[in-house]
Amino acid sequence: MTISFELKSTDGAARRGRISTAHGMINTPAFMPVGTAGTVKAMHPDSVALTGAQIILGNTYHLMLRPGAEQVAALGGLHKFMNWPGPILTDSGGFQVMSLADLRTIDEQGVVFKSHLDGSRHHLTPERAIEIQHLLDATITMVLDECTPFPATEDEAEHSMMRSMRWAERCKQAFVARPGYGLFGIVQGSVYPKLRQRSVTQLATTGFDGYAVGGLAVGEGQAAMLEVLEATLPSLPKDRPRYLMGVGRPSDIVGAVRRGIDMFDCVMPTRSGRTGQAFVRGGTLNIRNARHAGAEEPLDTACRCPACRGHSRAYLHHLFKANEMLGPMLLTWHNLQHYQDLMAELRQAIEAGRFEEVARRWEAAEQPEGPG
Repeated sequence: MTISFELKSTDGAARRGRISTAHGMINTPAFMPVGTAGTVKAMHPDSVALTGAQIILGNTYHLMLRPGAEQVAALGGLHKFMNWPGPILTDSGGFQVMSLADLRTIDEQGVVFKSHLDGSRHHLTPERAIEIQHLLDATITMVLDECTPFPATEDEAEHSMMRSMRWAERCKQAFVARPGYGLFGIVQGSVYPKLRQRSVTQLATTGFDGYAVGGLAVGEGQAAMLEVLEATLPSLPKDRPRYLMGVGRPSDIVGAVRRGIDMFDCVMPTRSGRTGQAFVRGGTLNIRNARHAGAEEPLDTACRCPACRGHSRAYLHHLFKANEMLGPMLLTWHNLQHYQDLMAELRQAIEAGRFEEVARRWEAAEQPEGPG
C-alpha cells in the first residue's frame, strides 16, 4: 500500500477528496506552502500549521546542495530536521536545474550542472533524484523531468516530453515503495494537446500514485494554461490526485479546481508577503503605499490571522517603511492564511454543490491596488 486517494464529492469537474499518507491526511483541493530549503520563509512550522496547511513543499535541488541529502538523513530526515511532522512533497529539482541555462548540460542520462552557490559540479540523474528524495524522507516524491521552456516548437516540445517520459520510467524503477509514501509522474508537452495526451498515456501505462501537470506557469498566460488543463485532465486517472505545479494566483487556482485539479504550490503568497503585497478579499494591496499610513482598519476584516486580528494597516505600513522584520513575517502569515481560507471555501462549496457561486465571487474580487 502506498498513499491512497478518496474522492468524496464532485461539483461539475471540481473534486473534493482526501489523501492518506504515512505522515497524515491531506484534504483536497489543497495548497502547499513552499518550504524550498527546509523552511517556509518568515514562518515557524507551528504557524504554518495554524493557517490550515496540511502539507508543504521542499526542493531536491536546494537541499542536495545545502546542507546535503545525506546530512539531512543522518539527522533523522526532513520532517525531524525542520520540525514539520506532516506530509512533505519534494520537487525533484528539474525546474531549478533547467533554469540554469548557462550552468548545465543535459543528455539522456540526466543533467550535469554547476551549483549556483559555489560552482561545484553535480550530476543529477533520475535515479539520483529519487535517491535524494528517499534520503530526505519525502512523503510524496516527484519524478525528474525536463521542464520544457516556453515558447517551444512542437518538435522541441515532443523531444523534451519523450525524454521526460523515459526518465519517469527510470524513476519508477528506482523508487522504493513503502506504506504511506508515493511517487508522482509529471505530464509534459508544452501547449500542444496531442503531446499532452501522449504524455498522459505513457505515464498511466507506467503507473504512478498521483499525476502532476508540469511545464505551465512559465509565461504562457492563464488562458493557455486553462486550455491545456481542459485538454489534459479528462484523460488522467480519476482515482489518483492531480497536482498543478507552481500555480498560482487565487484566480488561477479557482480556474484549475473548476477543471479538476486537487493540489497546488506557489511561492507567490510568501514572496509577496516579504515584499509588502497582501492578498485580501478585494484583490491585492501594497502596504507600502502612502494611503495606508494612517489607516486604522485591518488588512482584511474577514481574516483571522495575527496581522488582521492584532494590527492596523498603518502599523504594518510603518513596519515596512522602517524595514522591521516583523512586517514581512505578519504579511507572509496573512497571505498563507488567505490561500488556506480560499482552499477551505472551495472544499466546502464543492461538498455543498455551490462551487460556481463561490468561485465567481473569488474571481470577481481579484483586483490589484494601484500605486500611491
